[in-house]
Amino acid sequence: MTEETGVTEETLAGEAPAVLTEDPVLAGLAGEFPNAGFEAARGHDIARVGPAEVAGFVDAARRAGFDYFLDLCAVDHLDRRPQRYEVVVNLVDPRRPVRLLVKVALEGPDPVMPSLTGVFPGANFYEREAFDLMGVRFEGHPDLTRILLPEEWEGHPLRKDAPVGSVPIQFKESEAR
Repeated sequence: MTEETGVTEETLAGEAPAVLTEDPVLAGLAGEFPNAGFEAARGHDIARVGPAEVAGFVDAARRAGFDYFLDLCAVDHLDRRPQRYEVVVNLVDPRRPVRLLVKVALEGPDPVMPSLTGVFPGANFYEREAFDLMGVRFEGHPDLTRILLPEEWEGHPLRKDAPVGSVPIQFKESEAR
C-alpha cells in the first residue's frame, strides 16, 4: 500500500478497490458504474474510472450532487507503467459538503481522454493547461491549444522526463553610489 494515496499494488495492477458503501451517493454511483473503484485517502473519497467512462461518470456525479467543479490536473507517475499519466478531477457537493476526486489513469506516450467541457464548461482552461504542460489530449475539446507556452514550444515541461533547460539571463551591473 502506498502511503500517500492508500492505493494497494493490486489497485495499480488493475483490480478495483473496495466500494465505499457508507455514502449512499457513492453507493449509487458504484451501482451505475460497476467498473469504477472507490476508496478513501486522507479524508477524501476517490473514484477511479477508465478513460472511456469518465465523462459519463462525471456527469452522473454532477446529477448526484457533485455539481461544483473545483479543478482538474494531470500527474506524471514516471515509474508507473503502463499507466504513467493520471488526470485528477476535483468535484464538490456543496450541500453536504463532500469532496470527490475522480482519477483517470492514462496509458502511452501520448495520453488521451474525453473532454469534460460538455459536463462542466469550466473544465476548458484546466484541460488546456494539462494539454500544454503535460501533453494530455482531451478529445472533443472546443479549443485545445496552448494556454501558457508559445505555440512554437516543443514538448511538455511538466513531464518528469522533460529536459531541464536554461535560459541565459543578463544582469545589468549596478552602479556604485
